[in-house]
Amino acid sequence: MATDGDRTRHWPAIEKKHGEPMQYWFDQIADVPSGKYGDQIARLREGFGFSQAHANAVVMFVRGSASSKRFDTLGGYLNGVDPTAAATVRGVFDALLTACPGAEVVIAWNQPMVKVDQGYVFGVSVSKKQMLLLPWGPTVLAQFAPRLEADGYVVNKKTIGVPLDWTVDAALLGDMAAARLAELAAE
Repeated sequence: MATDGDRTRHWPAIEKKHGEPMQYWFDQIADVPSGKYGDQIARLREGFGFSQAHANAVVMFVRGSASSKRFDTLGGYLNGVDPTAAATVRGVFDALLTACPGAEVVIAWNQPMVKVDQGYVFGVSVSKKQMLLLPWGPTVLAQFAPRLEADGYVVNKKTIGVPLDWTVDAALLGDMAAARLAELAAE
């Protein structure tokens, strides 16, 4: 997976698959009367069979965004987050890094993640009203769902919702991280 966020990395595949130079696709976007993002995406997806990733790369490039990467560091991510949530996120990552010796915080999909050499362990996403904790792995969330629900957490399909001012449960995060590390070791 390319991690630099450069939208132009898609150009060779687009030109090969769809048989036209990039200027042709830029012109197709320019011809959309409404000029709206959704209409431009639809033109490429429905009219020419583009994937969402390729359509988004073309549309966003034409709109002036040469990179999909918004942040390089946890600090950069936290600059745009409510100060209370930022403190909570720092606490979450402190707990996870304690539980995962040798792990690092990286930015992937424009979200901070804990990663070890074998793969992703845990991620966090902050919105205006809540924080979502993302334990990676095929079984970690299911394994902990009864404990989480008993403790009153909001358990979604792949995430756990917590308030922005959540009191970080380092023991819970450590247990979930250990379960993910065991999954990675077994792969």
